[in-house]
Amino acid sequence: MSMVDDGTERGNDAVDEPGWEVDPNDESGAAVVAAVGRQIKTWREAAGLRAGELGALLGYGEDLIYKVEGGSRIPRPEFIDAVDVAVGAGGKLAAMKPDLAEVRYPKKIRDLAKLEAKAVELAAYGSHNLHGLLQTEEYARALLGTRRPILTPDELERAVAGRMARHSIFDRSPAPELSFVQEEASLRRPIGGRAIWRRQLENLLRIGELPFVDIQVMPTSRWDHPGTGGRIQVLKFADGSAVGRADDEFAGRPISHPKQLRILELGFGSIRARALTPEESQAFIVQVLGET
Repeated sequence: MSMVDDGTERGNDAVDEPGWEVDPNDESGAAVVAAVGRQIKTWREAAGLRAGELGALLGYGEDLIYKVEGGSRIPRPEFIDAVDVAVGAGGKLAAMKPDLAEVRYPKKIRDLAKLEAKAVELAAYGSHNLHGLLQTEEYARALLGTRRPILTPDELERAVAGRMARHSIFDRSPAPELSFVQEEASLRRPIGGRAIWRRQLENLLRIGELPFVDIQVMPTSRWDHPGTGGRIQVLKFADGSAVGRADDEFAGRPISHPKQLRILELGFGSIRARALTPEESQAFIVQVLGET
């Protein structure tokens, strides 16, 4: 999943757009970007403009225009708006922005976000790190910045944007039931430094106050902890179907068979039973916050 430059590239004395390059493994996303690129080229040529002339009108490099039209660059929304006006498309190019908005995120994040958007229940146990739905943007950026191999700046921003887009789950109506169990260590590790860490803890307290959210902490002192096998997540849907995944079961693959899901649910239930209650967990997070 390769991204693009930091926006300092120039062509014809104009600034190249710091957009996103297309993931070559994302066939459906690449098809969307290619279709938008063809439309932009068609409208540009109909307006009697060369690529360099359009770039000059917009303040971007000629190279960017060719990349977008060739389907190798995912343009940002403001670029599409500017092109729409410059070529007189009357909103027809701007209407494609929702399609591009989804493609900008990594495919596996898009797939996860779609599942979360349909779920009526979510149960998740996180071992090393806070669940993505619980992370602040600055905490997520700092956490993703610890990955090895190191993400490029554009890969990092794309990953952060995808993670934050999933947070729309908190605004759904009716709201889904969300249950999280987090290891004490994930609350105490000062990812990003003290200030970012404190704001992350404060965010956990805010989310934990939502009536449809339970956040529980698994104390490090629990010697009989049943979740040493790693992460567990189960999503349930309105039609009665469900999908789950666990680090230590079924080779880490997503599963949907009722018997397999039952194993994951029993595992999560055992973990939840040995964790602090939601009320105790809120008090524990307050305590950790006070110690920072």
